Formats: sequence, structure tokens, C-alpha cells
Amino acid sequence: MNETIQLPPLCERFFRRERRSVPAARRFAARTLAGWGLDGTGRADDVLLCVSELVTNALLHGVPPGRQFLLFLRYDGRVLRLEVHDSGPGVPRIADACDEGGRGLLLVAALSDTWGVRERALGKAVWCEFAGLGTP
Repeated sequence: MNETIQLPPLCERFFRRERRSVPAARRFAARTLAGWGLDGTGRADDVLLCVSELVTNALLHGVPPGRQFLLFLRYDGRVLRLEVHDSGPGVPRIADACDEGGRGLLLVAALSDTWGVRERALGKAVWCEFAGLGTP
């Protein structure tokens, strides 16, 4: 008998401050999307790209040495929310046209329906949301 594994509407995992955490976080997100039945949807690739961009930004700019970051995914049946929590200072911003790098948040803003930054007692959470994932 084949049974569908139903994940809870909230999945989160801590990752170390290391380069291999980017593909590991992307795999975790892909497994989570599959567990929610969203892996074949039209925007699943957009979600995974935003995971990569937000995690990379956290590693480059937000996670101090010796610390970890948290990848948080929540799906309520209508909207998927993705958050990356770090303990570093500063507020991320979309790069200016003359900046040589920093296009990650520009991609996140273009691919997601909305995004933002939420301050925490220590650090911040950069988040984005996707609606209508249940449609191929």
C-alpha cells in the first residue's frame, strides 16, 4: 500500500555557516515542497531559487562566525512563506543599478509576491511569500 506522507504546515531547520549549507538548504526546501505536494507546481523553481538567494545572503552578510542560520517554511494551503533567520546586524536592501553584485534580493522581489525584513532580538528574518502554489 502506498501512502502519501503529509508534512506539518511548518518545517524548519538550522544550518551551519558554511558554503555547503546553500545546496543543503535547497534540498531541504525541495523535500519540504514535495511533502506538501508542491514540487510539480509552476512556481516551485522560484521558491527554490529564493531559498538559494536568501541563504547565500545570510551566509555572506548575516551569520557571524560560529553561528547558524534558520530556514523556515510554512504553507497554509494558500500561501507559502519562506524565512531565513540570522543573528547578524544590518538590514538587507535591493542593490542599486551601479552596484556590481547584490542581485539576490532583486531576484527575490521579482519572483515572490511580497518580501521584507523583520527585526528580531538578535539579528533579523528576511522573508518572502508565494501565493497560488497549488496550481501547475
